[in-house]
Amino acid sequence: MPNLNSLALSSNVTFFVGENGSGKSTLLEAIAVNSGFNAEGGTRNFCFSSNETHSDLYKYLTIVKGVKRPNDGFFLRAESFYNVATEIERLDSGSLKGVPVVDSYGGRSLHKMSHRESFITLMTNRFGGNGLYILDEPEAALSPIKQMAMLTIINELVKKKSQFIIATHSPILMAYPDADIFVIDDDGIMKTPYKKTDNYMITRKFLENPEKMMGYLFE
Repeated sequence: MPNLNSLALSSNVTFFVGENGSGKSTLLEAIAVNSGFNAEGGTRNFCFSSNETHSDLYKYLTIVKGVKRPNDGFFLRAESFYNVATEIERLDSGSLKGVPVVDSYGGRSLHKMSHRESFITLMTNRFGGNGLYILDEPEAALSPIKQMAMLTIINELVKKKSQFIIATHSPILMAYPDADIFVIDDDGIMKTPYKKTDNYMITRKFLENPEKMMGYLFE
């Protein structure tokens, strides 16, 4: 993880981009934990741990918050979403009173849905607006068309005064208008225009002439 003194996350939508191992997910996790979320994901009310593998970076991170406080929030990470779904079922199995937790997630077990369906169901049912939503590689479960559907959901929630902080590889998600994009590499963290990111440039070059790119790859 490169050295970092301060970073302003002032946009409605912020993306962290970088190769696997660059530290983007570690930074995202530290932001989430400092914002009151469970390290493995969920809402601020979730308190469970299936693996003590989270980073200690959050201990060295200070978040300066604005005057307004979000009413809602969720930390979604693709790699541990199964554990979040299991925790929802555990909470409901031990509750004899009140509305089942799963009702806030569409009323159906997330385990009984496909990975893609559970992600979209989560966003359409649980994300209520005026919230802080921290997403770690959400495109892992989504086809290109569903990533575009996700952009429409993000946009509707932004209209409801929400903020998104997202770690991603997806050039589709990164295209969200007026988003801040921070590229993380060995040289540090740099704010980068969308069309200057490797994600955009390499994808575009490949799609414009896949045969030529295959020739380079298979030489």
